[in-house]
Amino acid sequence: MDGNRQNKVARLIQKDLSTIFQQQTRQTRGLLVSVSAVRVSPDLSVAKAYLSIFPSEKAQEILDNINAHVSQIRYELGTLERHQLRIIPELKFFIDDSLDYVENIDRLLKS
Repeated sequence: MDGNRQNKVARLIQKDLSTIFQQQTRQTRGLLVSVSAVRVSPDLSVAKAYLSIFPSEKAQEILDNINAHVSQIRYELGTLERHQLRIIPELKFFIDDSLDYVENIDRLLKS
């Protein structure tokens, strides 16, 4: 069960990560990266971020690029949260494919 502190830290990280991705994807047209959920470990040392990437055909390529630059993203996150958190958690990124799953279910139900 998630604690109150975990939920607050997860919401803070989600907000700041979405700001970082919005700034980075502003230069590229036709690319959208949104942070759909963040789960933080009980000791606040690891944060798992679930990303929704559009277009979904390039999702794995973009996720690999994000994972290659995870230290830079963590540094930017640290500059945004330096007054709220003492230790910035280790970041792990995953693709959130729940929207694709819902579209597939809708398509199957219509046929």
